[in-house]
Amino acid sequence: MGGLPPFVGPYEHLSRQFQRYVIDLSRMMTILDVAELTGLSWDTVKELVKKRLAKDYAHIRLRDLRRLAIDEIYLGRKKKYLTLVIDQESGRIVWVGRGRAGEALYGFWRRLKASGAHIEAVAMDMSQAYASAVAQHLPGALIVFDRFHVMKLMNEKLDDLRRELVREAESQEAKVAIKGTRWLLLYRRDNLPRNRARELQRALDLNRPLATAYLLKEELALAWEAGSWEAMADFFCAWCEKAIASGIDQLVRVAQSLTEHAEGLLTYAVTGMTSGRMEGINRKIKTMLRQFYGLRDDDFLRLKLYALHESKHKLVG
Repeated sequence: MGGLPPFVGPYEHLSRQFQRYVIDLSRMMTILDVAELTGLSWDTVKELVKKRLAKDYAHIRLRDLRRLAIDEIYLGRKKKYLTLVIDQESGRIVWVGRGRAGEALYGFWRRLKASGAHIEAVAMDMSQAYASAVAQHLPGALIVFDRFHVMKLMNEKLDDLRRELVREAESQEAKVAIKGTRWLLLYRRDNLPRNRARELQRALDLNRPLATAYLLKEELALAWEAGSWEAMADFFCAWCEKAIASGIDQLVRVAQSLTEHAEGLLTYAVTGMTSGRMEGINRKIKTMLRQFYGLRDDDFLRLKLYALHESKHKLVG
């Protein structure tokens, strides 16, 4: 009697049932963990997982998409950036493009048009490249400049001011007090650790510009609670006036940026779109990238990103 048994595929040395077992384990464990548990090599487990992912994610359904988010991840000096498109409603990554400019989305626009999807809104950072691409290919969609990225810009400018004040501090006491507030300034006041509140307050008391910038940062975070388009517009106008009146260069730059991107900021009042889902995905991606540090298989990385929502466990080493 010749031939293979029915439970083993052509050119395979593992039964189909065992392969399914390995793949099921990979949904709950790292590849290294699966390899150690099953006695297989890391490469064998990876190839089994890759084969399954390639089958499941060869064609991603786009027709039902309504709300999207566009973001980018940094992979390091060699691989640099990937651009991700995420379904805001399901949390699934539906496109992975190489690079960070509009060109990274070229193939996505073709597939999206062919799918017949009707996109209502797209959330993103204040990148002109992404905004221009969306305006060109989805002229009927609302552009929503993401709250997280606005506050990130504000925090960056606040840290720029902090470093400037450290350099210009006239006393050693003020220099030390301000220098140690880098991470404390990023906290919302309500979330500030109680045992560090006095430390932050001391630094603010020693430097009025820093106190002004910090209070305006706290105030800016309230813009998304305004409740209506008109109220949000009034809030931003009043905030920008105070920022410009402060005479602090960093705050003036934030005010200019908010003014330039006002239309995309105010669409939040219509869509209610936030970055919460996106930030959760970014955290999972960072954890995954640490697990696969040095991975040279770009196709496998792309497939793992498409399957990120499958994770049934807390991603650990």
